[in-house]
Amino acid sequence: MSPHAQVPTPAPKPPARLLTQNRELRAIGVWNWTLPAWAGRFPDGKTYNTCPSAGICRYVCYARHGTYTWPTVRAKHHANLRFVLDDLPGWESAMVAELGRRKFLRTWVRIHDSGDFFSDAYLLAWLRIMRARPDTNFYAYTKEVARFRALVEPDPPDNFAWVYSYGGTQDAALDIDRDRVADVFPDEDAIATAGWHSQEASDLLAVLGPRLVGIPANRIPHFLKRLGGRTFRSWQAEVDAERRIRREKRGLRLVHGIARAQSAPPESGQGSSAERHRRAA
Repeated sequence: MSPHAQVPTPAPKPPARLLTQNRELRAIGVWNWTLPAWAGRFPDGKTYNTCPSAGICRYVCYARHGTYTWPTVRAKHHANLRFVLDDLPGWESAMVAELGRRKFLRTWVRIHDSGDFFSDAYLLAWLRIMRARPDTNFYAYTKEVARFRALVEPDPPDNFAWVYSYGGTQDAALDIDRDRVADVFPDEDAIATAGWHSQEASDLLAVLGPRLVGIPANRIPHFLKRLGGRTFRSWQAEVDAERRIRREKRGLRLVHGIARAQSAPPESGQGSSAERHRRAA
């Protein structure tokens, strides 16, 4: 082999365990599956985006702060995602096998304490897993509204519950009078004032409690400053309105530009044939 030849990077070893428990979910007996939050880069330079419909939430995401950023934790989350991306059938089989263990019988699994259902293929794999393990319950928060409308809502597994969360690019597709929805509020008082119902006592209240789910914001000072007393829903609505105004302004500039071009007099020497003949005479 030439000394200058590149040695192929070995494929990452799949994680030995797929489901874990963080401190909050362990307290209520829930297991969780985790991916890296939002967009990032693997050590080999490849990029990913596990939250393609993230909106303002990415600016104050708890999963991009604290222990989630520790090298060992990040490496675990990267390994989970690489397994899915590199061998989706193998990952699906491994998840079905792990869920067959006795300790998962009649328990709850939260899909994603960070990350989301980033592709149709990945979501469909989860739906097959749920149907393969009907004695385990699953739940999730998601901002992938269109994907769920198309692939989940027509025929959801009996053991799957979900809540749509505000703060994403598809907020406008949510129906507060019909959908189970979750919004992040500045604090518990703001949740009560709005007439929503906090899930602070147990994360399972997001899918088992009343339909309008209030989540108190994480007490991270620079996140609270950026939230500025708003909810995710209202903040995203502000951003969407600003973008709409910018698009309208660009459209008006384009229309005005076309109108000016059409009404401008012909350049010197570029008049009509009859006019050129008159000038020549």
